[in-house]
Amino acid sequence: MDVHEYQAKELLASFGVPIPKGAVAFSPDQAVYAATELGGGHWAVKAQIHAGARGKAGGIRLCRTTHEVRDAAMDLLGRRLVTQQTGPEGKPVQRVYVETADPFERELYLGFVLDRKVERVRVVASKAGGMDIEEIAATDPDALLQVVVEPAVGLQPFEARELAFQLGLSIKQVGGAVKTIMSAYRAFRDCDATMLEINPLVVTRDDRVLALDAKMSFDDNALFRRRAIADMHDPSQSDPREAQAAEHNLNYIGLEGEIGCIVNGAGLAMATMDMIKHAGGEPANFLDVGGGASPHRVATAFRLVLSDPNVKAILVNIFAGINRCDWIAEGVVQAAREVEIGVPLVVRLAGTNVEAGKAILERSGLDLITADTLTEAAEKAVAAVRTTH
Repeated sequence: MDVHEYQAKELLASFGVPIPKGAVAFSPDQAVYAATELGGGHWAVKAQIHAGARGKAGGIRLCRTTHEVRDAAMDLLGRRLVTQQTGPEGKPVQRVYVETADPFERELYLGFVLDRKVERVRVVASKAGGMDIEEIAATDPDALLQVVVEPAVGLQPFEARELAFQLGLSIKQVGGAVKTIMSAYRAFRDCDATMLEINPLVVTRDDRVLALDAKMSFDDNALFRRRAIADMHDPSQSDPREAQAAEHNLNYIGLEGEIGCIVNGAGLAMATMDMIKHAGGEPANFLDVGGGASPHRVATAFRLVLSDPNVKAILVNIFAGINRCDWIAEGVVQAAREVEIGVPLVVRLAGTNVEAGKAILERSGLDLITADTLTEAAEKAVAAVRTTH
């Protein structure tokens, strides 16, 4: 789960990470009020979306007067901001963050990521702040400073101090940098984050080290014990189908193909998508109904898949172990009665109660295509799509 910049900064500040003064606003009037309350003569008005590269897309405006703050907020609020990370559809801007824009001398990069290959937290830092980390890695990989954290003891102050000196900070600045790095690590660890990026981490003229921007992502599986973080979720920033799927404990990811997939098990879902591509088709989604899918959840899965106007056929592929083929068959029949499917439906069942499941489908009188193997099912789904063109 991702959060907005202002939410990430609130979390970081609660752990002692220094941040500039700022306030969130949902209207131009609120933005002007926030700027007035913050004081000063320079402000940054930042569009709040779950994506980076906002500055290059015009999502961050520097303002010298409250009139400019109002104009910036009016221009940003209500629009869809398209950046390198959003895709062509962009993301809606429903709030802006108004922040004091104090001058600074240097921009640095600081990031924490859960490295699954080594099963450790990896700290990444660079003198080249304000740039995309991918761009830094591609153009100058030697500029990346890295520390792999030993989980038994956590990040140590001496490691943070070494990073600070490697970043070229002065003696006056090292103390603040160490505090920021250690505080950011504690926020990452204690909030069950999977990614924390402070880009840029700036050094001001009076030797303060501030988190000028922040992005955080969290482990969905740990949100049950982080209710305050779970409440920060903004559904407007994600595919509404994915949000609906989460409400029914379904795992759904929309893609750009024409064959909708309803599968039990993430591994089998990936194999199904690969087989569809091998057969010459394109999957329209990843959808895992889980190991204990009830007929109601299967019917919900059909609604999700059919909500994509690009879907020209549906492939149901169930290998029942914990699940049962008769449950899935009942779900298929229920969905056909409740929802007008309107596209070719290919069903492949195998495993527990497979004969009972096939009998339910046969008695239903549904116009569907059956298959005994995954290869056969994928080929029939691709052929069905071609006949609709």
